[in-house]
Amino acid sequence: MIDANFPKFNEFAERLRDAEGRLLELLDRFSNVSVLVAGDLTLDEFLTGEVERISREAPVPIIRHESTRRVPGGGANAVYNLATLGAKVKVAGLVGDDEQGRALVEIFNNAGIDTSGIFIDGERPTVTKTRISAHARQSVTQQVIRVDRKSDALPSVSLQEKLGAYIEEEANSVEAIVCSDYGDGVLTPRVIEAALKHHRTVVDTQNNLTRYTGATLFTPNLPEAEKEVGYAIDSEEALEKAGVDLLDRTKAQYVLITRGGDGMSLFARSHPLETVPAFNRTDVFDVTGAGDTVVAALTLTLCAGGSPWEAVVLGNLAASIVVRQFGTATTTVEEMKAALTGVLENLDEGMRG
Repeated sequence: MIDANFPKFNEFAERLRDAEGRLLELLDRFSNVSVLVAGDLTLDEFLTGEVERISREAPVPIIRHESTRRVPGGGANAVYNLATLGAKVKVAGLVGDDEQGRALVEIFNNAGIDTSGIFIDGERPTVTKTRISAHARQSVTQQVIRVDRKSDALPSVSLQEKLGAYIEEEANSVEAIVCSDYGDGVLTPRVIEAALKHHRTVVDTQNNLTRYTGATLFTPNLPEAEKEVGYAIDSEEALEKAGVDLLDRTKAQYVLITRGGDGMSLFARSHPLETVPAFNRTDVFDVTGAGDTVVAALTLTLCAGGSPWEAVVLGNLAASIVVRQFGTATTTVEEMKAALTGVLENLDEGMRG
């Protein structure tokens, strides 16, 4: 539910209502968009079972396995979000010569994603995050431990060159390039240089935004923005200063700071600050991967001819859906249309209240 105390609530409500038809039209155009994602590909594993007893070998529970679920994580989640929203997606990245890498590629292939830009790195494992959860009889399931498989080594120079060359070869066939940087080594200077040659490059990175100087759009969350500018963003004045500083540092056309329950704020060189309130402030169960969902919907809206404000609205709408689910999640155009109807009804109630 949107906070009725949001500044200029009535003005925003009227603007969103007037934009309903246009937003629905943009959603219908998502299937016409082609995007390439260069990213750190991760496989998220979820193992669940029932606790039988405490082991005699160590004071740890023995868990009888019940199910395993595998979904794309990290930069792979950005790829998968674009695909579930109907886009034509190509991916540039690395997987290990292992069962986890083959599983991730299979998930992509089954979703119709072009995996010809995924190269095998025989020296490093596929980044895999395995979450083991357990429950006793008639009790809730809780995470017990997480096991990560990854390497801190950089990919070989030859693999970096292959990735860069693939991006350059495919750039003219896509309407945007998304850089999904989780710090796992795929986005080296060679790869970044190739991605920045495109006229529409969207960057989602947790650190060092200036590595991507000249990109079209950056999407830091509040802690990432604070880390980059070096001061707390704890007031409207500090927020506006941070936006200006980030635009200056990155030479970007746009910077979107996502602020959780306080919504999203878009900064542009030639336009005033635009803030869109959070569409879901109460039914939030897990924000894991929500940033990937925002980037996907935002990118597709811009490619479909939407304005930056329309892109933020639809990015916000998509995030409001996936945070209702546990773990990395995706959404669809039909779910977004239904959610838009719900948001508009909520706004009408807020205005009447």
